[in-house]
Amino acid sequence: MPTLGETVRAYLAALSEMAPPDRIAGFFHPDVVQVEYPNRLVPEGATRDLAAILAAAGRGAEVTRAQSFALTRMVEEGDCVAIEFDWWAELKVPIGSLPPGGRVTGHFASFIEFRDGLIWRQRSYDCF
Repeated sequence: MPTLGETVRAYLAALSEMAPPDRIAGFFHPDVVQVEYPNRLVPEGATRDLAAILAAAGRGAEVTRAQSFALTRMVEEGDCVAIEFDWWAELKVPIGSLPPGGRVTGHFASFIEFRDGLIWRQRSYDCF
């Protein structure tokens, strides 16, 4: 069984590869809750269950051509992994003043709690 840190690295790699929903779903506990705190792209923030997480990933694939998640720091404690990472995406469609082909970037911190070796809770602080 992989360590929690290995699971987080594999999860970020799958996101970077824009893996299909069934592969992404394999990282999550059926009772997952993901909280995205308010940010520039999601001003009201969001709370998502598994279906909403997969739907958001699908919407992301509709507007981005490629993306990368680069882990810069990871701390493990018990069943929790705290990570900092940088993200960029190349756009398929215009967003704000960015044209298709433009690049959007962000810096993130996430706190990921595991249950049964799967992501059960995730809280993300996104800075675009």
